[in-house]
Amino acid sequence: MSERSILVVVHAGRSDTVEAARRVIEALRAAQARPVFALEDHEALTGVDPAFSDVAVLGESVQIDELELAIVLGGDGTILRAAELVRGSAAPVLGINMGHVGFLAEIDRDAMDEAVRRVIDRDYEVEERLALSVSVTDAAGAVVYETWALNEATVEKASRERMIEVVLEIDGRPLSSFGCDGMVVSTPTGSTAYNFSAGVR
Repeated sequence: MSERSILVVVHAGRSDTVEAARRVIEALRAAQARPVFALEDHEALTGVDPAFSDVAVLGESVQIDELELAIVLGGDGTILRAAELVRGSAAPVLGINMGHVGFLAEIDRDAMDEAVRRVIDRDYEVEERLALSVSVTDAAGAVVYETWALNEATVEKASRERMIEVVLEIDGRPLSSFGCDGMVVSTPTGSTAYNFSAGVR
């Protein structure tokens, strides 16, 4: 059986997440799993502690299709970065909230050790989440920009003195039109706008 590769994505600018990364890496190695960092995390964390230097690097010693799972230590921004890193693979993302407000994280920091143990034991279920596909077209209909979003995408005006006119369509059928300063299109996954509109604080 090949070595298990677990991506660890870390908010490297905080001492508590760096310490949490040490604990996660020790637990993975004790279970004969291979911890992996994204290149930017590897560089940042090695600068903080040279002991991180022997952690495998995604895209170098480990390829994206070899990842079993990503463990994320940080807030929503770090989880969104992890989702971008594993996009295109089958690796699920487990968010451990090390911040204050975290709509995306499933686990609080106090339950981190138990969560890592369950990852090691493969004692978890994967929940599918919606994402948004975003295409920007010009007046001639040509696509000028494409991206995706796990939580939300915004349409905003370029000039603060003017409003934008929005036509909302579903499946190509016009539903409504209105003038506004901007619009948020969101999924239930971690969108601040979605959660606040649903009364979640």
